Amino acid sequence: MLVQAILKSKAAGGVVTVGSTATVSEAAKILAEKRIGTVVISDDDGQTASGILSERDIVRELAKNGSGCLTQPVSSYMTQKLITATRQTTVQDIMSRMTEGRFRHMPIVEEGKLVGIVTLGDVVKAQLTELAMEKDALEGMIMGH
Repeated sequence: MLVQAILKSKAAGGVVTVGSTATVSEAAKILAEKRIGTVVISDDDGQTASGILSERDIVRELAKNGSGCLTQPVSSYMTQKLITATRQTTVQDIMSRMTEGRFRHMPIVEEGKLVGIVTLGDVVKAQLTELAMEKDALEGMIMGH
């Protein structure tokens, strides 16, 4: 299965982004309101991704430096070296890269443009759907249908 199948199955709404000068507090508020785990940092209204900030990033900074980090810009704490994929990347490749890198969100970028985001939950759901389809096909073959 390819990433493009996951993106087609996801609800419309695009990727949630904030500008690099937004405060960590503003980003945390968006994460809470939208009940998501990550915001992509973009200074051109979501056209390109310059970084990513997760709930884990915020919690780690709070533990290390206290609440003062909440007034700092997200650019101070975002992951700048993004690991991305394209619509043609396989779900297995994404799962492997997420597991090795110990992260749960991967921006989907094509020709330098941000086209979506895939979460570990999306990947697991896709794998389970694929396994269920294979199971049904095998049962059909065994039963002669």
